[in-house]
Amino acid sequence: MPGATEAASAAIASIVHIIQVSLAPVFLLSGVATLLNVFSTRYARVADQVDALAKLMDAADEAEAMALALRLTHLRRRALALDVAVALAAVSGALTCATVLALFLGEAGGLALATVLYVTFGLAIACTLAAIVAFATEMLMASQRVRAEVAAGQKMAAPE
Repeated sequence: MPGATEAASAAIASIVHIIQVSLAPVFLLSGVATLLNVFSTRYARVADQVDALAKLMDAADEAEAMALALRLTHLRRRALALDVAVALAAVSGALTCATVLALFLGEAGGLALATVLYVTFGLAIACTLAAIVAFATEMLMASQRVRAEVAAGQKMAAPE
């Protein structure tokens, strides 16, 4: 039965093609998961600093409380940037999964899902890019604060 062998071979080739095509989104998903891990680590650091400042606020006088409130405001902006990064990365991961699912459904059902694939994968890439921009924003805010603290420390240590 040469016809049956050719049909089976074509089916196997089709399945192999589906698996090959779905690997690119899976690599993106792996990268997004790594980004989410980095974001959560940064968020934990922000949360630790907020906790420490909140404890200091209880015993601070009015001038110290104002300075601590400024630091808390800065940490709030960093946390918001991280919130945006996490949300965008999560949407990117979901869209990437939708892309892989559409690949399998499209091949299995014979549906023409090219538009769905372009939209889901395109949005996944856009969300990943936006998440990286939000994370870079948070990193710049963090480094700005570090530079300000170093400058203040150097000013206090400088002989008059």
